[in-house]
Amino acid sequence: MPHALTIQRTTVPASERQKYFEKIRALSSHYKAAGCRFRVFEETGLPGAFIEFVEADDETTLTVANANAPYRVLDPARIYHETEIGKNAG
Repeated sequence: MPHALTIQRTTVPASERQKYFEKIRALSSHYKAAGCRFRVFEETGLPGAFIEFVEADDETTLTVANANAPYRVLDPARIYHETEIGKNAG
């Protein structure tokens, strides 16, 4: 079964940075306990611009984890599925 992924972008003002890191620590713990992988990347040239990735081995695990997240997921229905390279190439 293909992996499933959600992506969320956010911009955090410098004055809110500490609060944001508290939030993503809580999210990291939540998703780890739910069997997901949670990663956050910050844009090199634009401090405060973050992309959050949540990945699970299947869509059901990801959907349940997002539904139970301690913070609202902006678009939980937008789920990406891993694609096998070569199979669907035009």
